Amino acid sequence: MKHRERIYRLLLLISGCIIGQSTFSQTTTNDYEQFRLGGYGEMVGKFMDYGKNRFSGTSYGNTRENRNTISIPRFVLALDYKFNSKWQLGAEIEIESGGVGLEKELESSENGEYETDMEQGGEVAIEQFHITRLITPAFNLRAGHLIIPVGLTNAHHEPIHFFGTSRPEGETVIIPSTWHETGLEIFGSIGRGYGRFNYQAQIVAGLNPDGFGRDNWISNGKQGLFEEDSFSSPAYVGRIDYHGLKGVRIGLSAYYCHDVTRNADKPYKYATVGASSVTILSADAQLKNRYLTARGHIIYGNLQHAKGISNINVSNSGNSYHSGSMRQVAQNALSYGIEAGFNLKSLFSKKMMPTIYPFVRYDYYNPQEGGEATQTMDARCQVSKWTAGLNWYALPNLVVKADYTTRQIGTRKLFTSTKYNSENELAIGVAYVGWFTKK
Repeated sequence: MKHRERIYRLLLLISGCIIGQSTFSQTTTNDYEQFRLGGYGEMVGKFMDYGKNRFSGTSYGNTRENRNTISIPRFVLALDYKFNSKWQLGAEIEIESGGVGLEKELESSENGEYETDMEQGGEVAIEQFHITRLITPAFNLRAGHLIIPVGLTNAHHEPIHFFGTSRPEGETVIIPSTWHETGLEIFGSIGRGYGRFNYQAQIVAGLNPDGFGRDNWISNGKQGLFEEDSFSSPAYVGRIDYHGLKGVRIGLSAYYCHDVTRNADKPYKYATVGASSVTILSADAQLKNRYLTARGHIIYGNLQHAKGISNINVSNSGNSYHSGSMRQVAQNALSYGIEAGFNLKSLFSKKMMPTIYPFVRYDYYNPQEGGEATQTMDARCQVSKWTAGLNWYALPNLVVKADYTTRQIGTRKLFTSTKYNSENELAIGVAYVGWFTKK
């Protein structure tokens, strides 16, 4: 019996380190016996030279306006609990932008009217809540509320996994971040050491087209606003990561939902549109050694019958709470980016130099990369963005960040002037990730 228990503990350790009870768990070792409580958080202040609305009607994009903001983008509490060596619980509660007192109901008995009670802005959400059954390192089961591992940032969304004060903008514009839905997952690892493949396969609640729009493509279509999510047209998600060399990881991910119109609040609105599929393909990579950390990604998305969905959303925009649905959604969206940081400490004695990474990042994204016939794409959605800054790791899991950003609107060419005003900002932030207690 003791021998069997040791084997199960070994499987738990291996599988936990491969995928972890939660995405947060991937950043740390699985060195606890039964329970641990931790989390991560971010605080950011920004100084900007542009207004709040690039789409306010001016032919020059955003107005020139000096303004400052300060925020707590997110505060997350993470909990892991082992019922025994085979069964475990993982959970994360996320509080965004100071929290929220918000209730939404769709009253079918009152002709489908929306009832909303808003107390303050922000969001409180269960980001993860799932039960895991560990079987072997190559095959395990999980059920509950799951992270959708599409793209680089969703799969590795903790603030120590990106250099800037904010998450990579291209990904967070065109797809949800952090993206989480309820469903089932199988996961595991094949091979050992370098040459290892980690995989995840999920069936989860699909997107809701009521939230699709010009500015954020399908990003605001994530479910979770009502007591129950529609599972009429589920989504299928897959991810595979290859660890081929020391410090190198290459990831591929995909998302497919056959007919998002069946997940709408009122599906009959889209009866004339027909089955509308969403397909998202992504590739990402990371190189990390004592000198250099570099990451990159590309995401391409396709929405079938984008024009039909746009026509419905525009005509119903006055009777919808979904932000972003008041303008036409594109057929295609695109995002790619790369960042690299150099560890100054690698050049000096460990006692002489703190861990500081100067870094540079480039992003291109466009939620209106391409439309169907007769659709007109808005050039103000097309953004090329440069960011440069410093990350000071005061502790291994505590980082102070500062960066300068410039956005060029209406172009994918670097350092090319357009008729639209650029958007420039200076930001300072602090972020942490860690476990507060273990047992």
